[in-house]
Amino acid sequence: MSQLLLDHNTLSAEQISDAIHHHYKIEISPSLKDKVKRNRDFLDQKLSQQDVVIYGINTGFGSLCNVRISDENLGKLQENLVLSHACGMGELVPEEICRTIHLLKIINLSHGYSGIRPELLNKLVDLYNAGITPVIFQQGSLGASGDLAPLAHLSLMLLGKGQVYVNGKITDTNQALIEKGIDIIDLKSKEGLALLNGTQFSLAYATEIITKGQKLLDLSNKIAAMSMDAYVCDIAPFDHLLHDVRPHLGQRKVAQTIYSYLESSGIRNLQRQSVQDPYSFRCVPQVHGASLTAILHAKDVIDTEINSVTDNPIVFDEVDKVLSGGNFHAQPLALILDYLAIALSELGSISERRVYQLINGDRGLPAFLTKYPGLDSGFMIAQYTAASIASQNKQYCTPASIDSIVSSKGQEDHVSMAANAATKCYKVLQNLISLLAIELLTAAQAMEFRRPSVSSPEIEAMITELRAHVPMLEEDRLMHVDMKFAENLVKRWIS
Repeated sequence: MSQLLLDHNTLSAEQISDAIHHHYKIEISPSLKDKVKRNRDFLDQKLSQQDVVIYGINTGFGSLCNVRISDENLGKLQENLVLSHACGMGELVPEEICRTIHLLKIINLSHGYSGIRPELLNKLVDLYNAGITPVIFQQGSLGASGDLAPLAHLSLMLLGKGQVYVNGKITDTNQALIEKGIDIIDLKSKEGLALLNGTQFSLAYATEIITKGQKLLDLSNKIAAMSMDAYVCDIAPFDHLLHDVRPHLGQRKVAQTIYSYLESSGIRNLQRQSVQDPYSFRCVPQVHGASLTAILHAKDVIDTEINSVTDNPIVFDEVDKVLSGGNFHAQPLALILDYLAIALSELGSISERRVYQLINGDRGLPAFLTKYPGLDSGFMIAQYTAASIASQNKQYCTPASIDSIVSSKGQEDHVSMAANAATKCYKVLQNLISLLAIELLTAAQAMEFRRPSVSSPEIEAMITELRAHVPMLEEDRLMHVDMKFAENLVKRWIS
C-alpha cells in the first residue's frame, strides 16, 4: 500500500487526487509532529498567563468574540462549537470528496500553526487510515469564516457523533469507532475552532474539479478532432503560423494538439466540402485554448491553497504572536471556481454545436446520421439532450462569488459563497462528461459514413474502443443505453 508522507513538502492537486483514488495511507514526519507539539506548548504557556484573551480560544465566536470564557469551560466551549455548527443540509457530498476534505484538513493542521495537540492530528490520521470518512452535506457554508458547517460534520466523528462512510456504506460513527478500535477524543482549547475554520470543503471540490477538468480538456480536443474529420474539415486553421501571431499559451497548445491528431488522417485525401468551416470546428484553438488558460490559472490558485494555512487565529510560536486575521476567507477559491465553471461550460457549449452540425444533413452526411431518415430518427434527440444539458450549464454559470449575505450580527459582513461556487461547478463538470459522451457517439457515427477512409491512429483507436460495445447505429434502438456506455467510457478515460 502506497503512502503520502507529509514532511514540509509542497503538494499538488494531482498528488491529492492520486492519494484519494489509490487509497494511500497518510503518514506525518517526526519533524512536523515536533513542530505541531512546539506550537501547542507555546499556546498552553500563553494561556497560563493571567488576563490573556485570545479570540476563539478563551472567547466566544463570531459576534460573541468579546465574551470571555472561564478556563474550566475551554474544552466544553470547543465541543459546543462543533455541535452547534453541524447545521448542514441538502444533498450528501460524494464520498470521495468527503475523504478529500478529511485529507486536506489533516494537511492544513500539520503545518503547525493551528495550536492543536499532536494527539488530535494523530487521531484524524488514524480515522483516515482506517477508512472512516465523515458524512457531510452540501449546504451550510458561506465560504467565510471558513466552511464552518461542513467542517463541523467532519469534526463530529472525533466525538463519536454523526455518521460516517465505511466501505462505501453509511453507518453510525460510534459503532464504526468501536469496530475499528478507535477511541473518541476530548477537544481542548482552540481545537474545535481549528477544525472548523478553513476552506477545505470548497478546496476539496476544487481539487476534484481541476484534476478531472484538465483531463476533460485533453479529451475535448481529441473528440473535437474526430468531429472535424467526420465533417471533412480543413486542417489549415490549426497551422502554427496562425497561432504564432496570436500567441496565447492555451490557444497555441490546443492548435498544436489538434494538428497532430489530424495531420496523418486519411480524410485529408477527400475533397474539401467548403471554403471555410463553421466556428465550432475552426475556432477550437481559440475556444478550447481560452478554457485551457483558465484551467491553468485555477490550478495555480488551488495548488497554493492546498499548501496554505487557512485557520484563525494563527499561532506563530517562533515570534511569540497569535494573530487573528482572515485566512479562512475563500474569495480566491470562489472566483476561480466561478471562472472554472464558465471555462468548462464553454467546452460543453461548443461540443453541442459540433453535434448539431454533424446531424444537420450537410457535407454528404445523411440527416440525423441515419440511413433511413423519416423511418428512423437517428441522432435527432441525442442533440436535443445535449442542448438541454448545455443550457443547464449556462444557468449554473451565474457567479456565486458576486453574492454576499451579512451573518453573525454583522461581524461577518462579507462572505465569499465559495461553497456554492464549488457545488455548482462540480455539476458543470458532470454535465460536461455527458456532453462529450454524446459528441463521441455522434462523431463516431458520422465517421462510419466516411468509410473506407480512416482517420489518424489516435482517433481510430477511440472509435475501436467505443465500437467494442456500441456498434454503428444501423436503425433506431434504445439510445439511452448507448449514451450511458459512452458516458462511462469518458469517465474511465479521465479516471
